[in-house]
Amino acid sequence: MASESARILAVDVGSSSVRAELYDGSGTREEGTETKLDYALEYTPEGGVAVDADELFDLIVRAIDGTLQRAGEASISGVAASTFWHSVLGLDREGRPTTPVLYWADRRGAGAARELRGGLDEAAVHRRTGCVLHSSYWPAKLLWLSRERTCDFERTERWVSPADYFYERFFGRTHVGTSMASATGLFDQNLRRWDSEVIEALPVDQTQLSPISNEPLRGLQDEWARRWPALRDVPWFPAAGDGACSNVGSGCTRSDRLALMVGTSGAMRVLWKADSVEIPDGPWCYRADDKRFVMGGALSDGGNLVAWLRETLRLPEPEETERLLAEMEPGAHGLTFLPLLAGERGPGWADEANGTVAGLSMSSTPVEILRAAMEAVALRFALIAEIIEEASPGEKEVIATGGGLLGSPTWTGIMADALGRPVTTSGIQEASSRGAALLALERLGELEIEEATAPLGETFQPDPERHEIYLKALTRQRRLYEAVLGAS
Repeated sequence: MASESARILAVDVGSSSVRAELYDGSGTREEGTETKLDYALEYTPEGGVAVDADELFDLIVRAIDGTLQRAGEASISGVAASTFWHSVLGLDREGRPTTPVLYWADRRGAGAARELRGGLDEAAVHRRTGCVLHSSYWPAKLLWLSRERTCDFERTERWVSPADYFYERFFGRTHVGTSMASATGLFDQNLRRWDSEVIEALPVDQTQLSPISNEPLRGLQDEWARRWPALRDVPWFPAAGDGACSNVGSGCTRSDRLALMVGTSGAMRVLWKADSVEIPDGPWCYRADDKRFVMGGALSDGGNLVAWLRETLRLPEPEETERLLAEMEPGAHGLTFLPLLAGERGPGWADEANGTVAGLSMSSTPVEILRAAMEAVALRFALIAEIIEEASPGEKEVIATGGGLLGSPTWTGIMADALGRPVTTSGIQEASSRGAALLALERLGELEIEEATAPLGETFQPDPERHEIYLKALTRQRRLYEAVLGAS
């Protein structure tokens, strides 16, 4: 039974903001404790997506400052963290960054990924690591850095996740948790250790990677102990991947629930408890912790695509845009859209892909283009749903999470019609933050996450006629994909 006195400080490092807030022993958010600080990733014309590690660290410090100030004299039992998966940065022998944080969407390693595919058995790598050889993951990023950023690479002593760096600043030591390690492309999911075969194909040594441990860190260094006496000796649990945390926070913790998330990007995931996994072709597979796997597919374009279109097309205010979108019939715009502006992760993994729109005419309006983009993202999810169904058969309740869907009933309805199954919105606004808190509470012995309930919102039922329209639209999208990307 959850303790009424337990209290977790959750730090959530997302793709566009850093937030901190408190949760009680049942995983309920304590109103009025949230601190949210926005930031922007840096995009380059050649496909780079990065952020300065110290900029992120400073935001974390400020977010913790703000929440502790709001918390007053509250006693805190532990600190939990959720951070974005797949990103890497280098540190020199003094622990200072030698590179920015290379974000998962950084596509500059696409050529390196092709080279790795020529020297490794990609299917075997995927069966062990749950990751394909793609620019999203560490192997391609590290090989690219060794070729294109030689000076930075040579003065790098260690390669770490952003969370490793933040914790080292706080404690003077660090290790990486199973969850963050599992999404690097260098981790054997069943053996729970670094994968020696992939590492041997890279110009790095295993000693340059953080030790893997799920033990919490305690004992802040003096600077931080003085600043945050309430956190000085409490356990700081290793960061978990934001996708796994989102499933946990939204109550999608069993194989009969499918989390459909649209935030900055998009993902569809199933999470379950097991001792081992046989990883099938198609989906990626990572870990939430040392007891649970998370499997699914991800899109590089989601809320970021909608935000880009809103700004680029100078669309009306959001409420007016939502009204106009809701009035449109499915596919009436006559457009076929490949939503790959940030490259492709799932399901085809074409990391050098770009967006394509077919059918544009002088009569095409900005709102029609936006509706076509939203429908196109839903159609990509329909493809991912097919892959997950093959890998994890059985009826699944679909739970919608993330600001993209929770902020647009029209888009959620499009998802239900495209998938041909009901979609229920989550009642949790910040699922990743809550999920990190729940994982920490479980480690403290306060609860089992499978027993933690999460409120649900409205259920959107699919319309059979609209579903048929979207099936035809999916066929057109497949043909466009083949025409544009088939050769690659």
